[in-house]
Amino acid sequence: MNKNCTVYKTIDLIGKKWTMLLVLELYKAKASGLRYNEIMKKIPDATSRIISARLKEMQNKKLIKRKVDSKHIPVKIYYSLTQEGIALIKIIKDLKEWALKWKIHNPDCEGKDCKDCEF
Repeated sequence: MNKNCTVYKTIDLIGKKWTMLLVLELYKAKASGLRYNEIMKKIPDATSRIISARLKEMQNKKLIKRKVDSKHIPVKIYYSLTQEGIALIKIIKDLKEWALKWKIHNPDCEGKDCKDCEF
């Protein structure tokens, strides 16, 4: 596949490990966002190095924004989705529908929001 192809570039962006889970967790946090340690607690299998790299990539691609709250010492940093990042939620919902229809039988997720992932 040509590396200039839109599909190739999109899969390269959102197909990296933990990226879509980060989008989902930040979506659930709403506008308030999450601090780095909160993200790490929500995705415990991910390494700190990978989460840091994904956050930087996602920020550079304008999927997330980083807000620095300097009213506190130490400074608090929050991550939240941009409008572009929020638009990815439809893709995650479509993936869920596809999985429920074709691959994964999960009664907890069928026909309603998941009780575990709130999605």
